[in-house]
Amino acid sequence: MAGIYLHIPFCKQACHYCDFHFTTSLQYKAELLQAMHRELELQKNYLQGETIETIYFGGGTPSLLDGNELQEILGKITALHAVSSNAEITLEANPDDLTPAKLQALRQTPINRFSIGIQSFFDEDLKWMNRAHQASEAESSVKRAQDAGFENITVDLIYGYPLLTDAKWKTNMDKVFELEVPHVSSYSMTVEPDTALASFIRKKAQPAMNEQQSAEQFLQLMDAMQLQGFEHYEISNFCKPGHQSRHNSNYWKGVKYLGVGPSAHSFNGETRQWNIANNPKYIQSLFKGQIPAETEQLTETDRLNEYIMTSLRTIWGLNLLTLENIAAGSSAELLKAAQSFFEKGWISQKEKNISLTQNGKLYADHIASQLFF
Repeated sequence: MAGIYLHIPFCKQACHYCDFHFTTSLQYKAELLQAMHRELELQKNYLQGETIETIYFGGGTPSLLDGNELQEILGKITALHAVSSNAEITLEANPDDLTPAKLQALRQTPINRFSIGIQSFFDEDLKWMNRAHQASEAESSVKRAQDAGFENITVDLIYGYPLLTDAKWKTNMDKVFELEVPHVSSYSMTVEPDTALASFIRKKAQPAMNEQQSAEQFLQLMDAMQLQGFEHYEISNFCKPGHQSRHNSNYWKGVKYLGVGPSAHSFNGETRQWNIANNPKYIQSLFKGQIPAETEQLTETDRLNEYIMTSLRTIWGLNLLTLENIAAGSSAELLKAAQSFFEKGWISQKEKNISLTQNGKLYADHIASQLFF
């Protein structure tokens, strides 16, 4: 079992908070897609013949590609790999891209899941973020996708930013519930160093984010999702039963995956590699038959810490036997380091599994970092 991630580095405009690799110029789109096809060929053996269970188009804004371009990439993958007949194939999409014509074109492809970047149902918030769509498009895009026969939909929401009052946050959540989408990914607004938002805050043009607001709105989110029957299966992800993101769940479970495209990361169980985050250099390297990636051999300590970080974020939690399989004696050492978190009620243990409590989820990154080896 393995997955393939495809990074499509194009956007209509730059969101003020985003630090992912992208460009707003489509000038070299054709060449870049050709380079991605070439990378798929050169990386054919990276996953060692494992069946592909999930394919994920991320970015950037992969919904800028047309149906033929997406179909050609999927055709290349199918020619090179054994792809499961029930593979989960996800396309990240901006609401304004999901027009009736586009949806009909996508119905002709194997894509069976949408991740729609709504973020907010308020125009003033979307303008503050510099999103390309309007609030009316956020709602109508979901309805259009459902009407076109796409039922497996997840939407993104952001909380913890100055414009978002608790009342507006409740409205955003209620709107998602009304739309009856089976999966929600929700993130606290994070200020990354090299973004427009970080620059605005440094220049006092925007206020800094408020950690207390973020924590309170996260608690509101968890309570509301629970009342609506959603399973909180990862810190930022909620789903109705049976609608977990298989692709992202595999990341957290340590399943192998191949990342294709500029800035994409790959993992094969023993090493990680990441492609250059530069479109022209990426294209030039692939046209020369060279994979523009750096590789890191994971040490035992790397594997322990990575497992702690990813497993604690999930509903499945950290399994002490898995830890022991990575390094003998590690579970006893971790339990000793975790004692203060048990006492605070931030983590709990059931048999061989350690999980975050609801209060502990507020401190997930801190807890994981304190348990690192």
